Amino acid sequence: MFPGEEKEYLSSDSLCPSEDVNSTQQRLYSLDVLNGLKISGLPNHRLVLKVGVPVMLLRNIDQRNGLCNGTRLQVKKLHNRVIEAEITSGSNIGTCTYIPRLNLIPSDKKIPFSFQRRQFPLAVCFAMTINKSQGQSLSRVGLYLKQPVFSHGQLYVALSRVKTRNGVKILILDNNGKPTDKTTNVVYKEIFNEL
Repeated sequence: MFPGEEKEYLSSDSLCPSEDVNSTQQRLYSLDVLNGLKISGLPNHRLVLKVGVPVMLLRNIDQRNGLCNGTRLQVKKLHNRVIEAEITSGSNIGTCTYIPRLNLIPSDKKIPFSFQRRQFPLAVCFAMTINKSQGQSLSRVGLYLKQPVFSHGQLYVALSRVKTRNGVKILILDNNGKPTDKTTNVVYKEIFNEL
């Protein structure tokens, strides 16, 4: 889809040094296991990029300069130690910036051990969830609703991201997987009790 050569970045994963790790745990949580973990909010072990690809920042790096979790960027140059990118969302659109590799420790408490991943805090981003889009102003939005939105206010958040009515396209599927022009907007009935 994007011309040019792709560049592969592999993370450096390790068990956290503060953890008391015995030899059995080292075998259980080998480098292959750590590299294979895919955790929400943490970049994957293998990140493949090309110049021109849209990416999303997965961590707050410099909020004052617009480098926040969810910021969208477009890759401009691929270096060994930094990635040069242009900000394409938020208040700093058009600003060129450099994204370094960071040591990232997942906050998921379901993981029975602590580890860190040294990787660029980026994910390729051709699409995003409704939650990730919150707070952004977009000129065009394509909304794909395979099922009705799952919680109160989600449909409003999705539709209110776009600046104009002409900037939104929606594909809604019914229970049989066929396109329809109706969906459920989840509203808590309790809010109408006091009216």
